Amino acid sequence: MRKRDNKVPDENIQKTLDSAANGSFTMKVSVSMITYNHEKFIAKALDSILMQRTNFDYEIVVGEDCSTDNTRNILLGYQERFPDKLRLFLNEQNIGMHRNNEQTLESCKGEYVAILEGDDYWTSPDKLQKQVDFLDKHPECVICFHNVMEFYEDGSREPHPFHENLKKEVFTVEDLLAGNFIPTLSSMFRNGITKVPELFSLLPMGDWPFHIFTALHGKIGYINEVMAVHVHHREGVWFTMAQTQNWVESHKASIIVYDYLYAHLGAKYRPMIARLLHELCHRLAREYEKRGELANARKYAVMAFSRHFLMNKELSKQLVRLYAPMLYKSVKMLQKTAYSVIKKVTSGCSSS
Repeated sequence: MRKRDNKVPDENIQKTLDSAANGSFTMKVSVSMITYNHEKFIAKALDSILMQRTNFDYEIVVGEDCSTDNTRNILLGYQERFPDKLRLFLNEQNIGMHRNNEQTLESCKGEYVAILEGDDYWTSPDKLQKQVDFLDKHPECVICFHNVMEFYEDGSREPHPFHENLKKEVFTVEDLLAGNFIPTLSSMFRNGITKVPELFSLLPMGDWPFHIFTALHGKIGYINEVMAVHVHHREGVWFTMAQTQNWVESHKASIIVYDYLYAHLGAKYRPMIARLLHELCHRLAREYEKRGELANARKYAVMAFSRHFLMNKELSKQLVRLYAPMLYKSVKMLQKTAYSVIKKVTSGCSSS
């Protein structure tokens, strides 16, 4: 049995290290891929996995969710060519992204699991090797991720790195709670560590909270290198969410996730999550007020206070402005008048 490293902060990491040392994992890495109607992209995604140069065995585990296009036939063709590398789970009916992802991850046999969805692709042939080397060298880390290039199929934006200037090498769960910075297609994590609570599959997003529950058991390592491409296309799950007009919907989804995390992460993280919820609700209230949607502005302004009874000067002013606009205008007028009087008095005293 491997001796515990002083840098290892969590017994669950030690269990996976012991399992690896005892040969419980059948291979070093499982690449988990879910796909649905990705006929335009799936071949490029698979080729980017198959080009990996490694000194270890890896498998590709694919959950195909009853696509209505030619995705399944393409996968079957690859399985014929690479029967020892590719394992397919072909759903007889569409079970949805979250359940498909759960059953695919559960089928992974590797010590480490890397994620790639069927419409993205990797660009570095050494990606898997570099991440495995990092996690082997840093037993205190449970996740390793890297930078990726964001590509917009419709040409609406120029390609750009996900991270423009991220310098840190190691992050914590507190960092991740403040906002998601792990591109899904860049993630590699230790298998068998993450335990998610009930109703997790009902969340509007899965990758960010999954990484949070994983990071409860250790640190997050970063490789500052672009090694993959995230493809934005109109068939993508989050394409519409990423559009400017749906900024509000993405924030509402984040509120649902934070509420879930508040209920399940424990007392240690609740003050931080309460503050983040407060800021998120207040941001929504300001956006709705700017749009002239005052009913929604009032709703989220009240939520910003009532969820965890947090208040600040800006929110208090907004609540008065939304619920007592005449009073707010009168106060503003009085302030303006008082300022003018004080200015005149001050000017008079100066001249005399």
